[in-house]
Amino acid sequence: MQPQDIEEFFRRLAKEKPEPKTELNYVNAYTLLIAVVLSAQATDLGVNKATQALFTHVQMPKQMLALGEASLKKYVKTIGLYNAKAKNIIALSKILVEKFGGEIPRTREDLQSLPGVGRKTANVILNVAYGEPTMAVDTHVFRVANRTGMAKGKTPEEVELKLMKVVPKKYMPHAHHWLILHGRYTCKARTPLCPQCIVRDLCGFKEKTKPPK
Repeated sequence: MQPQDIEEFFRRLAKEKPEPKTELNYVNAYTLLIAVVLSAQATDLGVNKATQALFTHVQMPKQMLALGEASLKKYVKTIGLYNAKAKNIIALSKILVEKFGGEIPRTREDLQSLPGVGRKTANVILNVAYGEPTMAVDTHVFRVANRTGMAKGKTPEEVELKLMKVVPKKYMPHAHHWLILHGRYTCKARTPLCPQCIVRDLCGFKEKTKPPK
């Protein structure tokens, strides 16, 4: 995609949804972190169902430690890989209390030092909680970036770095949310809804279907 096409791509998405937000429910930066950790290989809807009750009781690391791993598992057992995730959540909560005074770190390096927190999760926290212009590349962002030709890459990090270069700065604060939502509801993996896509004319996807009559 050419720079002018990318500019127009985000202009249209921004016009359609001026203030995109994460679909994960959270109360503060800590609960956001927990929700994102739980969302790995799980749907936001599934995570929200599990955390609805959890977050009424737990909103801070010390409260999570008081709850304990066994009780945490009861709340999140409907989520895939819940055993490993619960273990990581207890471990990261302990580190947050002991090393960071219960606060959520503001750097990618510190965030990625926490159990269960990878680059994508760190980018989500930096963007959503702290307003940093980061690019969290999940499966939806990865697919849209490659399919449209906006930022082709073989790994999430490769796509992330390319998107950081080509996305206009004024759109960066919300860019990853626009791409996630576009991938989740329009540019779907198996059956992309090309005929009703508002950016189809800018897209380099060769197999896009014919426009509606």
